Amino acid sequence: MSRSQLVAEHLPLLRRYARALTGNQASGDAYVGAMLEALLQDPALLDEQHGPRAGLFRLFTQIWNSVSLNDDADVTTLPLPSERRLSNITPLPRQAFLLLSLEGFSEEEVAFILGVDVAETRKLADTAGREMAAEIATDVLIIEDETFIAMDLESLVKNLGHHVIGVARTHSDAVALAKNRKPGLILADIQLADGSSGLDAVNELLKTFEVPVVFITAYPERFLTGERPEPAFLISKPFQPAMVSVVAVSLKNFQRNSRNRAPRVA
Repeated sequence: MSRSQLVAEHLPLLRRYARALTGNQASGDAYVGAMLEALLQDPALLDEQHGPRAGLFRLFTQIWNSVSLNDDADVTTLPLPSERRLSNITPLPRQAFLLLSLEGFSEEEVAFILGVDVAETRKLADTAGREMAAEIATDVLIIEDETFIAMDLESLVKNLGHHVIGVARTHSDAVALAKNRKPGLILADIQLADGSSGLDAVNELLKTFEVPVVFITAYPERFLTGERPEPAFLISKPFQPAMVSVVAVSLKNFQRNSRNRAPRVA
């Protein structure tokens, strides 16, 4: 397999990680773009000691942690927002937790990606867990047509301290629930019971107000294609509770900066 094929194989989930890390779709994709540019200029930057996927995440981490991209206000090569990092969970613990819980890397692989040892990796993950527990709860709308998955999500969300405003099984149910009470976070399946799309339901809601959305699907790579429209944040089925927890908390920064907006008039 060629180098370009290796990168293409792992790129969708790297983009997912970047978006969860930054809390912003454009910012996450911009960092991935910077990593790809660096790799094109110097292919030797990819360290495949723990395989190509871990090597790509390690190179991305080096870009993300670089002073020139994160801390230099005069950087103009990337279209990044002024808030490049989440304010509530410190950067290194957040990276460790996301790599372990969202991306499923082993502790040894995470240590390699972050340039630390395994003991430090465990400490970082524990720190992230404690900081996440201190987050403020929000109202959550669940859009899911599978009864048992919906029940699991509802229980998980409540255990995280959030309030579930309702569970919608169809496009019309989701719109009706959100109109009665605007959620601070949406967890949505992509295929719904009435044959409609969770993407369509969310896009209709986003015409009237802004809210962070996490889509849950068995095939995340099918939807992170680089073409528009595409979901900004994805969790794979079957999901682990820690996945939902860490992504929901990561997106709280986006939710705090979102503002209700009036519908656009044609």
